[in-house]
Amino acid sequence: MSVPAVAVAQTVPFADLGRLHHDVSGALERAWREALATSSFIGGERVERFEREWARYCGVGHAVGVANGTDAIELTLRALGIGPGDEVLVPANTFIATAEAVVLAGAEPRFVDVDRRTLLVTQDVIRGAISPRTAAVIAVALYGNMPAMDEIRSLADARGLALIEDAAQAHGSTWRGARAGSFGVAGCFSFYPGKNLGALGDGGAVVTNDAALAERIRLLANHGRPGGSHFHHEVVGRNSRLDALQAALLSAKLQMLDGWNEARRDAVRLYRALLDPELSPLVYVEPESVSTHHLNVVRVRNRHRVRAELAQFGIETGVHYPIPCNRHDPYRGYAPGPLPVVERAADEILSLPLFPHITDQQIEYVCSCLNAAVGKRNGDGN
Repeated sequence: MSVPAVAVAQTVPFADLGRLHHDVSGALERAWREALATSSFIGGERVERFEREWARYCGVGHAVGVANGTDAIELTLRALGIGPGDEVLVPANTFIATAEAVVLAGAEPRFVDVDRRTLLVTQDVIRGAISPRTAAVIAVALYGNMPAMDEIRSLADARGLALIEDAAQAHGSTWRGARAGSFGVAGCFSFYPGKNLGALGDGGAVVTNDAALAERIRLLANHGRPGGSHFHHEVVGRNSRLDALQAALLSAKLQMLDGWNEARRDAVRLYRALLDPELSPLVYVEPESVSTHHLNVVRVRNRHRVRAELAQFGIETGVHYPIPCNRHDPYRGYAPGPLPVVERAADEILSLPLFPHITDQQIEYVCSCLNAAVGKRNGDGN
């Protein structure tokens, strides 16, 4: 198999965390040395500082650091009193953690379909899925793209439903100028290392404008202990805390986030200019949404073959996600009917290399190889 004539053979990784961490290596090393010097590893000033910074960045009043993004959703549901007997609407094309958190809280996920262009949940989809047992809606900002959050919020408010944002892929994304995490009763974030704002391990946070909800989540996440108490436990809680070291590292990386996100947007603009929209269209982003492009997703026919061919060209790709939530064995039965958009998209979506330091030359190479691979498959009728 030969490289397309207009391309120069090279290797393109799916992501490059090494280049990203090089940008903040000095700050990361200082944070590590300070943690060792003070032996302050759990809670304390570094966690409180990051919580203030993250709340301010998201445009809300409060942030609570937790152990990971899954816990962020589960703890929010528990703090809202959502559990056995309740139903939570969840789009089926999300990482399994969204639904997993619902089950762990004791409630049932009700999987819904999505818009065919954006692959995001919509007001109309939600309206058609509401049942007498529906207590909450989890609106997932997928790939860094936000749903029409003002419309979804209006519907949730009108129906008395709690709106929770799964913003694990949307650090800094906006809808009509307001940041992810600022629309629902709470926004839930993951700081998994590969996220746009990633820790050097697991981490997560809940952001909210509801002070009482923030304190309830903090209580549940710290063994049911109220603030300032060590041996008094008001409720049955759990251990889900953001480590002080990770908080310090996140504070250092937060200073770079907007620049990194803009670099991602520049890269996607070049992808859009070079890819053939008829053969491999990028997932549509509504003009009201400023995406942070956590993932760069196209839709192709014969994905398995195309992906294998790109791998032979030295191009790493991913699939997010090849199996809809409702098709995993533990979650079968939680969908009220067929989900045609989600089912079809699961067979077509392909995530292309994208990271802040990707070069124009790398993007040109990926686009040249993908256009050739998809065009050939189209031409030979496969």
